[in-house]
Amino acid sequence: MPGLLLLYYLTDVLAVPAAIAGAVLVAPKIWDVLLNPLVGAASDREAVRTGRRTRLLMTGAVALPVAFALMFAVPAGGTGFAVAWAGGAFLLAATAFACFQVPYVALPAEMAGDQRGRTRIMSWRVVCLTVGILVAGGLAPAVVDLAGGGRAGYAVMGAAVGAVMAAALVGATLGTRWVTSRPGPHQLGPVAAFRMARGNRPFFALLAAFVTQALGVAVMLAGAPYVAAYRLGDYSLTSLMFVCLVGPSLLAVPAWSRLARAYGHVRCYFAATLGFGLAAIGLIPAIAARSLAVTLALTALAGVCYAALQLLPLSLLPDTVHADAARTGQAQAGAFTGLWTAGETAGLALGPGLFAAVLALSGFASAATQAAAVQSAPALTGMLLGFTALPAALMLLSLPLISWYGRLAVPQAEAQKETV
Repeated sequence: MPGLLLLYYLTDVLAVPAAIAGAVLVAPKIWDVLLNPLVGAASDREAVRTGRRTRLLMTGAVALPVAFALMFAVPAGGTGFAVAWAGGAFLLAATAFACFQVPYVALPAEMAGDQRGRTRIMSWRVVCLTVGILVAGGLAPAVVDLAGGGRAGYAVMGAAVGAVMAAALVGATLGTRWVTSRPGPHQLGPVAAFRMARGNRPFFALLAAFVTQALGVAVMLAGAPYVAAYRLGDYSLTSLMFVCLVGPSLLAVPAWSRLARAYGHVRCYFAATLGFGLAAIGLIPAIAARSLAVTLALTALAGVCYAALQLLPLSLLPDTVHADAARTGQAQAGAFTGLWTAGETAGLALGPGLFAAVLALSGFASAATQAAAVQSAPALTGMLLGFTALPAALMLLSLPLISWYGRLAVPQAEAQKETV
C-alpha cells in the first residue's frame, strides 16, 4: 500500500516536492533494512528459549495497523509538518512490520522438511496473499474516491485498511501457534549468526536476484497512479491496472507450481523473469498510444509472470536454509529470513524513491489539487519510461543472478544429500 499510494499522496495531495517525497519513503526503510536482520536473530533466540516465534509476531500484529492508519491521516499544516508526520508514522509502521514479517517468513522452513511440501505451502500463501493484495490495492483507491478524495479520503482509506490488516495479522499469529521452531542448538548473537551465514553463497545469489526484482516491481507500483492520471487520463484506472498486475496470481500460482515440478524451479524462475521484462517493454508503445485494452492485457501478462516471482524464490529460500544447517550444524531460519526481508524491504523502499528521482529529473510539477496538474513533455516521458523501461532493465539485470544461483545450488544440494 505505501508503495502504491504513499508517493502519490505526498506529491498530489500534500504538495510535497517529488525529491523530498522520495526521501520520506526511503529513509524509514533504511532503518528497516538495518532492523530486519536484528529481528531475525532475536526471533531465533526466542525460538531457542520457547520453541515458538509468537511474541514478535503479536507485537507487529498489534502495532502495524495503528501506524498504517496514522500514515495516511496527516493533519492540516505546512510541508515540513506533513513530511515529519508521514515520515514518522512510516518509520513506526516499518518497525512494526519487521517484527511481524521476519518470523512470519521463517515459518515455512519449519512447517515442511521437503521442497515439494514447502512449494505447496508457498502456493497457498501466495494465493491468499494475492487475495489480500487485491482487496487492499484494488479497493483502496476506490475508497479514497468514495470518501471524497483529498486528505479526508486518504484518512478514511487508512483507517479501513488498518482495520482489515489488524484482523489478518492477529489471525495469522494465533493460527500459527502450533508451529514448533527448532533453531539452534545454541543461541547466537547477531554478529555470530551473520558471520556464520556468510558462507551460504547460494542464499546470497538468490537474494540478489530477488531484491533486484523487488526493486523493479516497486518502481512499477509507484508509477501506476501517475501513468493512470497523466498518461491514460483517469486516476481511477490505478485500481484496474493494479488488479491486472496482481489478479492473475490466483490462477497462475498453481500453474507455476506444476511447471516447477516438471521443469525445475530455477528454469521457471528464469523464464518468468524474462517474460515480465518483455511485457514491461511492450507497455511503452501501448501507453504512448493510450491503448487501454493493450495496456491492461500486457499488465496482466506481467502479472502472470509476477506470480512466479513471488512463489519460486520463496520456495527456494528454505532450501538454502536447510542446506546451510547441514553445512554448519546450526539452523538459522530467523537470521536468514531477517537478511531476506531486509533485502526485500530495501528493494520495495528504493523503488518509489527511484521513481520519485525520475519524476524530479524529468521536471514533474507537484500540486495539491483534485485534478491532475499540467505536466511538461519531458515529465510525461519520464513517467512512461520510469513505469516501463526501468523495471524491464532491472528484471533483465537479475537474469545472470538467477543463473548464478542455479550453478551454486546443484553442488549445495548434493552436499546436503551426502550429509543426510
